[in-house]
Amino acid sequence: MLALVLLALVFLAACRPAALPETPPAEMRQQVEAAIQALDAMRAGLAQTIAAGEQVDEATFNRVCRPVGQQARLLGESNGWVVRQLAIKYRNPANQPDSQAAALFARFAADPSLDSLWVRTVHNGSSGWRYLRRITVLPQCLVCHGPRDARPAFIVQNYPSDQAYDFQPGDLRGLYSVFVPDSLLQTSF
Repeated sequence: MLALVLLALVFLAACRPAALPETPPAEMRQQVEAAIQALDAMRAGLAQTIAAGEQVDEATFNRVCRPVGQQARLLGESNGWVVRQLAIKYRNPANQPDSQAAALFARFAADPSLDSLWVRTVHNGSSGWRYLRRITVLPQCLVCHGPRDARPAFIVQNYPSDQAYDFQPGDLRGLYSVFVPDSLLQTSF
């Protein structure tokens, strides 16, 4: 009987799932980080197209900000990731962070040198890795994200619950959030 119990314990130990790695696979890290680096470079490049003193309107938003959101969605759709731009001081309520992201946002706010990090998480019932990267306010961003009373009329009209103002260059504006489900680890990385 003791032999049978020992054999069962050995069997159960052998069947135990492998421990999760402490960091995501290198190929996944490189792919996600490069994609978000390119997305942020796109954001910075488009922001540079706003001329000093330019009157910004909805057409400016469509030229400068909307393509970044569209590219984020495309990255998610084409890779099986969930890509979002999150902010505590959000303009669009859909960009409000979940509780984990809000807690991590506080870490980014407390440590200006923290550019990015990876964490294990669960999203909609799926386990996976989450990558978060800082979005920093650029001087050109202030035409829409500067003083509350200086916001363009289309923002005041289209975003009545807007909180995304009173920033300064270099402030933490938000976070890129990329969730990569574990199911992709077996097929993609």
